[in-house]
Amino acid sequence: MRILIAAVGRAGKDPAQALFDHYRWRSRWPIEIREVAERKPLPPADLKVREAELLLATLPRSGGLRVVALDEAGESLGSRRFAERLARWRDQGVDTVAFLIGGAWGHGPAIAGRADLVLSLGPMTWPHLLARAMLAEQLYRAQQILAGHPYHHE
Repeated sequence: MRILIAAVGRAGKDPAQALFDHYRWRSRWPIEIREVAERKPLPPADLKVREAELLLATLPRSGGLRVVALDEAGESLGSRRFAERLARWRDQGVDTVAFLIGGAWGHGPAIAGRADLVLSLGPMTWPHLLARAMLAEQLYRAQQILAGHPYHHE
């Protein structure tokens, strides 16, 4: 199974990027990052719509895709339940799980219409680059849970 993280914004040399890369390279699941940005100054509502278009354009056209939108109002899963959801999709033959991280104003309505899961990393608002790192760590943790590795213990 492949992992795609499509995110609004560019990482640059932010310290959170190093943390993201640390977990990305530890993962046995290939993790690809695709960054998008709208350069035109738009009102927030229009910007959300445009960013949703850009994020959806990054998705593979092939079947076997699950889309997860990260949003603070989404479903909150513990690490074990998150791992179980990924395992279920893997066992169903899903080729790619795409995680979408919106811009400063959140996701446009088209994202909610396409998402198979809206996932929260908690009720707090996180910087987008830190959210990428937290997601990469949880993907690595899920993989370790599924492998029975002691990285995750209760």
